[in-house]
Amino acid sequence: MLAILSDIHANLAALEAVLDDARGRGCDRFICLGDVIGYNAEPEECCQLLMRNGIPNILGNHDSYITTGENCTRSKVVASIIDDHRQRLSEESIRWLGGSLPLVRDGDVLMVHGGPDDPLDQYVREVDETIFPEGVNTLFVGHTHIQFSHRFGRRLFCNPGSVGQPRDGDPRAAYATWQDGELELHRVTYDIDRTIAVMRERGYEPFLARGLPIGAQINGRIDSIVVRES
Repeated sequence: MLAILSDIHANLAALEAVLDDARGRGCDRFICLGDVIGYNAEPEECCQLLMRNGIPNILGNHDSYITTGENCTRSKVVASIIDDHRQRLSEESIRWLGGSLPLVRDGDVLMVHGGPDDPLDQYVREVDETIFPEGVNTLFVGHTHIQFSHRFGRRLFCNPGSVGQPRDGDPRAAYATWQDGELELHRVTYDIDRTIAVMRERGYEPFLARGLPIGAQINGRIDSIVVRES
């Protein structure tokens, strides 16, 4: 059984809880849809845990800020966290992030961080049958931190949600499992206070953690994905 993770965002407590839960369900394969780093305070620890477990990563936009040496131009807050993460990441972890996959295509299954039009940075918040590229019947995306799935006949769209910073109103860590064409979405309670304590200990401003207990963005906004009529 395959466990599909996404948007860990340097939240070690959430990642550990998800890996334990997935193994308890019989998962023996794992993949991350990107954004191992960003937002929370333990980027090195999360990279090392994925490496130790042989879990491949699809490049996310936050990961790419490290691998390209560029930074986020949309948010000064995000950019400052990336600058902090550059100092916390070992050369080994930076090399590992640099080896992240651009996408995964296996038959009629496509996995990306953003979306099919821009695998790195497309925000998919509305879906209809046109979201599927030619030859793709199962599409997995991350990036929006919204756990969601919908079937269009024989076609399946899924966002497994965010491990480390859910934004769909549920603070529990999110992931999905996939076996023989059958999908299940899961939520896992983790020690949010532990994550916040590490952020505080490492000098992060308190406002950066305020979305974690309510499953929201830093500014408190809760997001959703909408299915458009064909």
